[in-house]
Amino acid sequence: MALKPTIYKAQVELADSDNNRYETLALTLARHPSETLERMAARLLAYCLNVARGLEFTRGLSTADEPDIWLHSDSGEIEHWIEIGQPEQVRLRKACGRARRVSLYTFGKSSDTWWKLNGEAISALPHLYAWQFSWPEIVAVAALLERTMQLSVSIVGGMIYVDNGKDSASIEPRLLCAAE
Repeated sequence: MALKPTIYKAQVELADSDNNRYETLALTLARHPSETLERMAARLLAYCLNVARGLEFTRGLSTADEPDIWLHSDSGEIEHWIEIGQPEQVRLRKACGRARRVSLYTFGKSSDTWWKLNGEAISALPHLYAWQFSWPEIVAVAALLERTMQLSVSIVGGMIYVDNGKDSASIEPRLLCAAE
């Protein structure tokens, strides 16, 4: 019998002064049995950084032909493909062929090594932007997550501040590459 995902509910007060977005988000995140809290935290942050009408979480880890998050145009074309983690370059190349914009948010203890090995090839892909979340910072954000949560997320000057009413954490995504 297959294990079912764990459902997390998040009420997020988003104040993104960098992009002049101020919204209240009611999000449902399905955490795959093999997904860590740190990866789920990275998905939540990526969502907040890219909020737009129609942006949605996909089936994620359980589906090979979908990203973690995506945005479709009104005509059904993929506008924005968002990957989390350390995907293979072949997967990102395929995403760049399917979407107008591709964003990658990498994190983890080995993400520096992964980027050194793959960064040159990934940076050459069209429409691709890549950021890195620091491992200690993503661990601190993950510690704020609960099955039912109310979060304040503020984005100011490239910094992300997350507060759950009891504790807070900050994270500064580092730009690895930007499409020309």
